[in-house]
Amino acid sequence: MSKKEKAQKDKEEIKDQVEEAIDHAIDEVEESEESNVEENETSEGEFSEEERLKEDLQKEKDKFLRLFAEFENYKRRTAKERLDLFKTANQEVMTAMLPVLDDFDRAMNELKKSGDENLMKGVELIHNKLKETLRAKGLERVEVEKGDSFDAEKHEAITQIPAPSDDLKGKIVDVVEPGYKLGERIIRYPKVVTGQ
Repeated sequence: MSKKEKAQKDKEEIKDQVEEAIDHAIDEVEESEESNVEENETSEGEFSEEERLKEDLQKEKDKFLRLFAEFENYKRRTAKERLDLFKTANQEVMTAMLPVLDDFDRAMNELKKSGDENLMKGVELIHNKLKETLRAKGLERVEVEKGDSFDAEKHEAITQIPAPSDDLKGKIVDVVEPGYKLGERIIRYPKVVTGQ
């Protein structure tokens, strides 16, 4: 059984125990109300005592429910903080791996020029394995191509050059360095050259 399943099971057991305790307390109150109704009919002095006891019981139930709700909120908050911590730790590792991935891409381009097929196949296997491992951990390449519209929120412009054609004005002319995102968060923006 995984830690996550065990934590879920423990949470359900605690919740069940709390619900049973609340049900038991409600049953006791109802039983005492029924017996007290009969007693109250006989004496008016006991009625005020019964009301006071009911009020005390209600206050204790409210206090218990608030404490339980506060505990549930605490558990949710700490679980969220733990997930955020794991994501942040993963982001630091992924950011450190990006230069290695870039070097690997450059090495692949140079090997293609050399023409050595056996060397190329071996290095390509390792390259693909590295990319797949990083992808499995949530790293994705930001897709940017020549001719895409430049968006300052998604791209980092390194320089502007005169557009080779009119249709590339204000658009991406070249991608200097690819960008990557981890989940939905961009951890490195693609570095591009734009046409003016």
